[in-house]
Amino acid sequence: MTAQSSAASTPTGPGGPRIRVGSAPDSWGVWFPDDPVQVPWQRFLDEVSASGYEWIELGPYGYLPTDPSRLADELGARGLRVSAGTVFEHLHRPDSWDAVWRQVTDVAALTRAVGGTHVVVIPDVWRDHRTGAAVEPRDLPAEGWARLATGMDRLGRAVQEEYGLSVAFHPHADSHVGHQHDIERFLAETDPSYVPLCLDTGHVSYYGGDNLDLIRRYPERIGYLHLKQVDPAVIERVHAEDIPFPQAVQLGAMIEPPNGVPDLPPLLEAVEELGLDVFAIVEHDLYPCDPDLPFGIAQRTHRHIGSCGLRSLEIGTPRTAVPGGGRA
Repeated sequence: MTAQSSAASTPTGPGGPRIRVGSAPDSWGVWFPDDPVQVPWQRFLDEVSASGYEWIELGPYGYLPTDPSRLADELGARGLRVSAGTVFEHLHRPDSWDAVWRQVTDVAALTRAVGGTHVVVIPDVWRDHRTGAAVEPRDLPAEGWARLATGMDRLGRAVQEEYGLSVAFHPHADSHVGHQHDIERFLAETDPSYVPLCLDTGHVSYYGGDNLDLIRRYPERIGYLHLKQVDPAVIERVHAEDIPFPQAVQLGAMIEPPNGVPDLPPLLEAVEELGLDVFAIVEHDLYPCDPDLPFGIAQRTHRHIGSCGLRSLEIGTPRTAVPGGGRA
């Protein structure tokens, strides 16, 4: 069985569908391996565990310990497991393979060592992430699309064969694969055997896309989920003023469920109806944020998703105490 087929994009067996819900450093305002405004990694692990989640992503490589034994011990002490690592790619650019693959090897090796099954692959943005200045054209030319599709097929196959993991391609705001028509083109030009989709509900909604439509029309491509919502009023301003994504986040573009769009219960019901075994990782872009803010959001979001009442949800139980010694 290939990594892709075992990962999440085919129907389950007699046990029925399974949606394993977790969270990620992103929901604690973590975007970089090391940044003084971010919460320390120990606090993230303590609070994500106390919120009730049992699955996490690694976040930016180097934020969590990169020694597999130490990381496994830290996770085990808190009842946590890893679903995926994350990398960025710029395979649409000429001669980009070596640089992308060097990044992937570190992340894939650590992900495999601690029992993860996926590498979430995010396309680099066409604007500078800190300044918002354009660093390349907003629209990807035909030759760029060809390089991206060929490169992602190669990457997905290499990650499967060399690490036994599945990639999950993550469309992203301010990237060349963000609008629904971009996502559909990407799916049409890549091989489903090697390139499942990470459907990020917030990033699809950021450009007015229809998550339910994508789930229903491309069931064989849904390999992984990121759960988030956007604030329609903020998004309207973002597009009217062409505000870069980092500044949009600071304005509150991503909002705590159930206060934004898309409505998450119908999406999870649609995934359950497909009979998939899939990770659904909560992400709430918050960078930068008050370090005391994420924990309460995580607790309330856990309760909201857990209240959906779906039989397939595996979401864990909140703890009464934070493992590091604080109170939940």
